[in-house]
Amino acid sequence: MPSSIRGFVHERRSWVALIVVCFAMLMNTLDQTIVNVAVPTIQRDLHFSQASLAWVIDAYLITFAGALLLAGRLGDLIGRKKVFLVGVALFTAASAACGAADTQALLVGARFAQGLGAALSSSVILAIIVADFPVPAERAKAMSSYIIVAVGGGSLGLLVGGYVTQALSWHWIFFINIPIGIATLALGTVLIDENVGLGVREGLDVGGAVLSTGGLMLAVYAIVTSTQYGWRSTHTLLFGGAAVVVLAAFVLLESRLTQPMMPLRVLRAPGLLTSSLIRGLMVVGMYSTFFIGVLYFQHVLGFNSVVTGLAFLPQTLMVAVMSMGITARIMSRLGARVTALMGLVIVAIGLVLFVTSGPHTPYFPQIFVAVLSIGFGAAEAFTPLLTIALAGVPAEDAGIGSGIVNVSQQVSGALSVAVLGAISTSRTASLLHSGSSVIDALDGGYRLAFVVALASVLVAIALGFLLIKQPSAPPVANEAFEAESEAMIAEIM
Repeated sequence: MPSSIRGFVHERRSWVALIVVCFAMLMNTLDQTIVNVAVPTIQRDLHFSQASLAWVIDAYLITFAGALLLAGRLGDLIGRKKVFLVGVALFTAASAACGAADTQALLVGARFAQGLGAALSSSVILAIIVADFPVPAERAKAMSSYIIVAVGGGSLGLLVGGYVTQALSWHWIFFINIPIGIATLALGTVLIDENVGLGVREGLDVGGAVLSTGGLMLAVYAIVTSTQYGWRSTHTLLFGGAAVVVLAAFVLLESRLTQPMMPLRVLRAPGLLTSSLIRGLMVVGMYSTFFIGVLYFQHVLGFNSVVTGLAFLPQTLMVAVMSMGITARIMSRLGARVTALMGLVIVAIGLVLFVTSGPHTPYFPQIFVAVLSIGFGAAEAFTPLLTIALAGVPAEDAGIGSGIVNVSQQVSGALSVAVLGAISTSRTASLLHSGSSVIDALDGGYRLAFVVALASVLVAIALGFLLIKQPSAPPVANEAFEAESEAMIAEIM
């Protein structure tokens, strides 16, 4: 077969494979928010107490965030395709168990398994994209497709969760994953190319695997249970301190091994840690809309679950529009650094609009513009921050690099839910005690949470100005990126 034809076939196969991995990411992202609107129904049907109900969400977060580093490294060692397919299979089977659950124990146990499956599949997705699209222009386009799913899936989950719960039952928010999972497995087996792994003998680090997974799980557990026990409680301090000790032992172990699970050279990759930190701070701002925003819409503005999902739809649509080439063109003109900073500023503007809203603020135009701005800014910031994070990571360490990027987002998400929830609850209680009405007290609590989220994004902007550097690329690659971006924007216009 002529080389030109082989190249065309490989290119088409890579784009179809991208759709496959994005389907897996869609399932993972949906399940972080789709459950939120169904929680009251689940509580009533399975007789959860208020304290035990939190485990329906927390079980997923703990295993998801805790296993990301290990899953990413497994992709480097035994092959990313294998890890991806095992993760999808486990997630699909766990979704079936969640949907069929008729006891609290079965649902929570299945949610633990779901989180593990999500970690295995999502941890290697970025590495698969980087490997399949070595040309910067094509990679930027592929990353944009990934961003549509990773960012837009959260708000889509709110809409789907509300509709499915009302039209059918909460069981179906899990059952809908089954056909998607089966199709993803079948197509992924055929279309995804396997990388040559380093080999288990060359890189197996059992101690590092146990310490990293255990430390991250302890950290996330301390965070998500802090709302129940309090930040200064013995419980939170004990588990938080244990997490710090275990993760410190992990770093010490990795520095002394010849073949560590996480080579510390990865942490020296230009932009990986700084962009992950900045992206984590931005995630706090975004999660404020998914978490506090949902409560504000339902408890202050009086929206039902379906209308709440529709209220977030402009955010999803804006992410989709921006990720169809507009962000790529902005990056080609202004560079990744300036594009990311512009996106962060726009997210901050959206949060300012939320901060200045109240019980009598109509959805149009202020809240609509706020939701739209956060979607616009997030889509503009995510792609360049991902590009900066992974630009300097060696190809053989792409899996662990992808895992670090994902961990920053998941830990930030869990932290934001715990912190913003505690802040809003405390402020609401204080206002109620001082004689405010229920609506005014709730609004005051949510507004303070939005202020904290805004502060987080402002810190991200400041750190971005100080720490982010433009990733270097060969001149030819820049020209290719420019030409491809022009073609993409021409298609849109």
